[in-house]
Amino acid sequence: MSEIHNGHRERLRKKFLSFGIDSFEDHEILELVLFYTIPRKNTNQIAHTLLKDFGSISAIFDAPISRLKESEGIGEKAAIFIKLIANLSRLYFEKKYNSKGKILSAQEINRRLIRKFIGRNEETLAMMLFDAKGKVIFEGIINKGSINGVELYIRKMVELVTFYNANSIIIAHNHPSGVALPSRDDVASTEKIYNLFGTMQVTVLDHIIVADNDCVSLRQTVPEIFGLRRNALDCEVK
Repeated sequence: MSEIHNGHRERLRKKFLSFGIDSFEDHEILELVLFYTIPRKNTNQIAHTLLKDFGSISAIFDAPISRLKESEGIGEKAAIFIKLIANLSRLYFEKKYNSKGKILSAQEINRRLIRKFIGRNEETLAMMLFDAKGKVIFEGIINKGSINGVELYIRKMVELVTFYNANSIIIAHNHPSGVALPSRDDVASTEKIYNLFGTMQVTVLDHIIVADNDCVSLRQTVPEIFGLRRNALDCEVK
């Protein structure tokens, strides 16, 4: 690596230490990230290529490893490191804002559920369990892959509800395509789950669909499943 490139790296490091990441342009953030996985190349051009290929820094961090490796200058080691960023961000939020034992507002619940899908490129199902006082007693990912085959994961849902002696639940899944509107399969699966847990005297409070930073509540968009009148609203969280 040339002295010019080495000096550039040192200047970026000092800029970060002095002013923080808020002072950086997107390509500079990528350069700094890539310093630690690409030690012998000029990462400036690689950073610009990534932004050109994916369109934004968030799209880069959300991209599958296989897709990242197609970008010029990005090998498996760098692709894995980039992919770690979104996953670590999700873990950071989950650990920092642990909700177990707390009563959460609807907005707080939506915000937590949205964060659970940061960096996930496949359809994933999450569930929150509540006790009789409305306190959170469990929250986590219970299935990865299409949720349309409801029988494939419903046994695990029942096991968790029974183990925690839950009084009510909220389920959520993501649409990696970026559109949060419920499909017919989403509606049919929700109705099946609602009816099943009704026989167990467990209330299904909602089924939330997440796409990027938006979410849609089936309780609000298809309220008749939950025995309510229709009054469609979304649950976008800013």
